[in-house]
Amino acid sequence: MKSTPKALHPLATAALLATLALGAQAQSSVNVYGLMDLSVGSTKAPGGPATTAVDSGKMTTSYYGFGGREDLGGGLAATFRIEGFLRATSGDAGRFTGDPQFSRTASVGLSSARLGSLTLGRNTTALFVSTLGFNAFGDSFGYSPSIRHYFTSGTTTGDSGWSESIGYASPTWGGFKAGAMVTSKTGNGGNWSVNLGYGAGPLAVSLVHQQVKKDGTTPTQDTDTTQLGASYDFGVAKAFLQLGQVDNDTTGNDYTISGVGARVPLGAGAVIAQYGQIAPQTGADRHTLSVGYLHNLSKRTELYAVAMHDKIDGLSSGGGYSLGIRHRF
Repeated sequence: MKSTPKALHPLATAALLATLALGAQAQSSVNVYGLMDLSVGSTKAPGGPATTAVDSGKMTTSYYGFGGREDLGGGLAATFRIEGFLRATSGDAGRFTGDPQFSRTASVGLSSARLGSLTLGRNTTALFVSTLGFNAFGDSFGYSPSIRHYFTSGTTTGDSGWSESIGYASPTWGGFKAGAMVTSKTGNGGNWSVNLGYGAGPLAVSLVHQQVKKDGTTPTQDTDTTQLGASYDFGVAKAFLQLGQVDNDTTGNDYTISGVGARVPLGAGAVIAQYGQIAPQTGADRHTLSVGYLHNLSKRTELYAVAMHDKIDGLSSGGGYSLGIRHRF
């Protein structure tokens, strides 16, 4: 992997950008935002030992961000987003050691209500957005079967965000929208994706296809992924469905990934449940079931209690539980 310059301490960077943001308020709209997620619990990978710890980002990876827009006239606006992950238990930047400081998003672009938006830089992939949008556990790397099966189980390659990318998102026409993204071909290849979506009333549907030939590893793992997602809000409950196919062109192995879930409002929160399965052409199947309760203390602060059972055929069962808090700012 190519080396990157040593990142500034995240707190120093945040203070600097916050100062710049306050100075720019008179000229354009600039926002400071983020999320802190901390919990205590136990985790056991299938076939591995159990560990108990205070964790950061089990339900949503903790992050901070700066974003804004400037009205250029005629319905056109310039936009930017700079977002970095952090490990709130230690204050370290990134999701892991060596992760770039602003690996969540670092982009600038143009936006038009009539023409859509075009952004350059590091952009979140449509596959990741679709995966989090059509399962009951959202973007939880700790507990969402969907997120874990696509992004941490050796199936899809290419990360949840692509560097050196150009992304386009269309405006919405009668509930329909579309998008596309492509990366440069420097290094070990280039990636591309296309997506279609529909959302009106209680029904939402998403179809995404991506090809990865540049995943940041050596040697690279080339994969093709197609995913169909759907949800329907019945009022008393919201149901989720995902069907996906991942073809690894490097190893020749293919994976069918499926999932179903539900979110049921209850009191000041909701009960959530999601089941997912990986069925590889070669190798052991994986079955993951997660359940939990989310309790809203306010519009920005939430308590959660969740548990997971994770089984790979031929290995001892894994899983875990967490009691935690998410706070958005």
